[in-house]
Amino acid sequence: MFKNLARASVVTLGAMLAVTASPAVHAQAPATKPPLKVAFVYVSPIGDAGWTFQHEQGRLAMQKALGDQVAASAVESVAEGPDSERVIRDLAAQGNRLIFATSFGYLEPTLRVAADRPDVKFEHAGGYKTAANVNTYNARYYEARYLAGLLAGKTSRSGIAGYVAGFPVPEVVQGINAFALGMREANPAAIVKVLWLNTWFDPAREREAAQSLINQGADVLTNHSGSPAVPQTAQANFKTKGVRAIAYQSDMSRYAPDAQLAAVTQHWGGYYTRVARAALARTWKPEPYWGGMKDGVVQLSPIARDVSAATLALVDARRAQIVAGRFQPFTGPLVDNEGKVRLARGTLDDAAISTMNWFVRGVAGSVPKP
Repeated sequence: MFKNLARASVVTLGAMLAVTASPAVHAQAPATKPPLKVAFVYVSPIGDAGWTFQHEQGRLAMQKALGDQVAASAVESVAEGPDSERVIRDLAAQGNRLIFATSFGYLEPTLRVAADRPDVKFEHAGGYKTAANVNTYNARYYEARYLAGLLAGKTSRSGIAGYVAGFPVPEVVQGINAFALGMREANPAAIVKVLWLNTWFDPAREREAAQSLINQGADVLTNHSGSPAVPQTAQANFKTKGVRAIAYQSDMSRYAPDAQLAAVTQHWGGYYTRVARAALARTWKPEPYWGGMKDGVVQLSPIARDVSAATLALVDARRAQIVAGRFQPFTGPLVDNEGKVRLARGTLDDAAISTMNWFVRGVAGSVPKP
């Protein structure tokens, strides 16, 4: 018995020594820092192409770059308006400290939630208002739209392009005007016809609008909407009418293998990673960002193989000038489609571009008033 007691005492003493020594060892191990919770709000399904898909690719790139420093999630198909405010508020309540609201109509809901949650940082895509904890970001899509217009002008046989557009907000108007200016550099008699959807994502209506434009003589289509429906419609009319498409947001060649000429694409991985790093480092602050082709945020995808060498050279030359800062699509003289001189010489500044609500000469129709 005593022998066993003595043995037990040794074991207990050893255990006590081990316990006594343990705190010193553990004190040297740094505490694991919880990841920054980041949330993304999407207006449409993620799918495999389009606006939301490209933002999702940016989210995934950020997660890959930062690893376990961040925990990123996303909510898709959130309607603009009351639903978006509820979702954004819920995400803040769930502990997300950085929230990306990726649709124009999320701006006011984001600002309302931000006023109640100063502990959360918000980033809004395409907005024009900031707050102490709300920043805005966007891309100069109009740069690549100009190149797309050049390509359309050199390709179109009818001289008519069709443009399926979501809402008449400045970002969309910029794209239409830049496309028309590029098209008319290639063909001064070219016309751009616009049909408004008043939605960002509705494949059936996008398809219907695209077909209507084809019926009006357009043999090149492009769009500012969220699904592959417009390139798909071009593909459906390729063999019979030779219709081509310049896709938007994603490379849509899988949907229009014959019809696609190129695609104006967006790439957010670098920006999302920088913003998350700033939040982690506590250096984040609201500094509106408007990136362009120079930053790689917006690009023109590889051009179709059947485009002539001369057209490729023209597009590449303008691309190089834009990237180098030697050419800006909105360079005077700029005349609107009612004959009014909007800019006699020089280039439009960012303030004028960001509030654009008129069409250049060559665009049929007018910008609807709010």
